[in-house]
Amino acid sequence: MKIERLHSWSVSVERALEIQRNLAGRILQTKILSPPRLIAGLDVSINSKREAVAVAVVLNYPELKVVESITVKGNVDFPYLPGLLSFREVPLTLKACEGLKSEPDLMMVDGQGIAHPRRMGLASHIGLFLDLPTIGCAKSHLYGKYQEPGLECGESSKIIGDDGEVIGAVVRTKTGVKPLFVSTGHKIDLSDSVFWVLKCCQGYRLPEPTRLAHLVSKENF
Repeated sequence: MKIERLHSWSVSVERALEIQRNLAGRILQTKILSPPRLIAGLDVSINSKREAVAVAVVLNYPELKVVESITVKGNVDFPYLPGLLSFREVPLTLKACEGLKSEPDLMMVDGQGIAHPRRMGLASHIGLFLDLPTIGCAKSHLYGKYQEPGLECGESSKIIGDDGEVIGAVVRTKTGVKPLFVSTGHKIDLSDSVFWVLKCCQGYRLPEPTRLAHLVSKENF
């Protein structure tokens, strides 16, 4: 896969914050013009020794069967700081993406998109480096105000930033279970992001691409 080299990853916390603010203006929120044929899921697992496993799994659509899977192991240097996880996880994730033979039409990332204090979560950062439509599918809340959605699968509520902007959605992907926090990563809008997350759920809380990537990452420790 082609990967843009937008900046170095060996930076200070202050420089990381500056990079996020500078890149945020490059995020595009647009409609997807045609259904994706290949959808990738990306996830990273890190243990207490800062050993990490990054996984990129590509599935076909609508079958949602695995086309290929790449696993890369390494170590992370950047400290764990909420809001700056890109600098901890993305370098190894991009190495996994580099190994893919196919080019996905859509990426789903276990992390935030623009539902982030500086509008630059994991999914947005990865989307800019790959220049592909990318969705943030986070399991937990990071930023913004919201009300709990209804309990039925498919129900959702808006995530609102401090400036009043709608920056994501809290989506119930399985009846009676905790919702996901979905937001635009890059080159997709929020309604399409929610639509494709729900389309890729097969009876589980997580959409199949990130669910499988998560399972593989845990299996490889």
